[in-house]
Amino acid sequence: MELLRFTTAGSVDDGKSTLIGRLMYDTKTIFEDQLEAVERTSKQRGDENVNLALLTDGLKAEREQGITIDVAYRYFATPKRKFIIADTPGHIQYTRNMVTGASTANLAIILVDARNGVIEQTCRHSFIASLLQIEHVVVAINKMDLVDWSEERFNELVSDYKDFASRLDIPQITFIPISALHGDNVVSKSENMPWYQGSSLLYHLETVYIGPDANHVDARFPVQWVIRPHSDKWHDFRGYAGRVAGGVFKPGDEVMVLPSGFTSRIKKIHTFEGELEEAFNPHSCTITLEDEIDISRGDMLVKPNNKPQVEQEIDAMICWFSPTRKLKAGDKLMMRHTTREVKAIVKHVQYKVNVNTLHKVEEDHEVGLNEIARVHIRVASPLFFDEYTRNRITGSLVLIDPFTNETLAGGMIRNT
Repeated sequence: MELLRFTTAGSVDDGKSTLIGRLMYDTKTIFEDQLEAVERTSKQRGDENVNLALLTDGLKAEREQGITIDVAYRYFATPKRKFIIADTPGHIQYTRNMVTGASTANLAIILVDARNGVIEQTCRHSFIASLLQIEHVVVAINKMDLVDWSEERFNELVSDYKDFASRLDIPQITFIPISALHGDNVVSKSENMPWYQGSSLLYHLETVYIGPDANHVDARFPVQWVIRPHSDKWHDFRGYAGRVAGGVFKPGDEVMVLPSGFTSRIKKIHTFEGELEEAFNPHSCTITLEDEIDISRGDMLVKPNNKPQVEQEIDAMICWFSPTRKLKAGDKLMMRHTTREVKAIVKHVQYKVNVNTLHKVEEDHEVGLNEIARVHIRVASPLFFDEYTRNRITGSLVLIDPFTNETLAGGMIRNT
């Protein structure tokens, strides 16, 4: 069955957790004892209705404040598709959590409060969805019950969002008026909004075309581990384990090892279940070669006629995660890229992005918590990468503090 990964985003109190709770409740994904516990907690809290947000807000602080802090992953299925949901927080100080949750998503649901309209967090999360190359965005205009199911208000918000989104790179945007609290247009069509002729949210999630997320053209296999069993049965076995990041590998294919440049042919492709005739993303497997070549963790197997970029100068868009330090030119960090870890130095900060106006801020060269910037980085040894727009795996990176191992930033390579 096809799998769809999607994330919810939006401002505080736009109803993200309630929407996911409603989807799970109306698709009968939750068990009776879970529902009873939510009903009991809702009554203890003095809520007028069953608070479905409690299904995803599991942290004590989240329940006390009625907000989402950490990314909550939930799973449900219908006869047509399986779904993995990342419920991400709305507060500005948790933007890094939103980036983390959205990094693997095929689709993003941006919630907009029908009373408040398009606000800063709506713009911020839409920009991040565009930055992360999420091809499908659903703008769910929530709490339509609080604006008397007004078609005029819905059209006004659609116009406002389109004005902002015209400057973003989002191929498909769908607008759906909903009431997550009452379930209107979530799973079933609403009788309160006969003027809306589109589909319900769940129907759209079940039927939206999700093209192949992986790049099956450019063959990329970052080596994660060299397997040497040292047993009598597998005395001479030497395999290279990892996850295919792009393209297709078959026994007999000629491959090149980066950075050495040596070539060989694939002998066999092994998995726990047995040998494969071909391997592609997201297969995790072990590849054996016909020749003995010095290969270690961080090397990459590619096809000789289709090599990635190999450079030490990296341009990237980054989102800064650290609340305790800022990024500035001259900082020495560690960079993790696929299975490779290298020393890096920030040569300069080219500009920061004002997510509300999308203007470049070129006079400020320090990047703080949750800010997004384009930076130029030099690494100690060459990276083998593709543009993020071409391959989300080989085009992404993480910056790390070399002394504390704190994750400082996530980045998307833009060497254009």
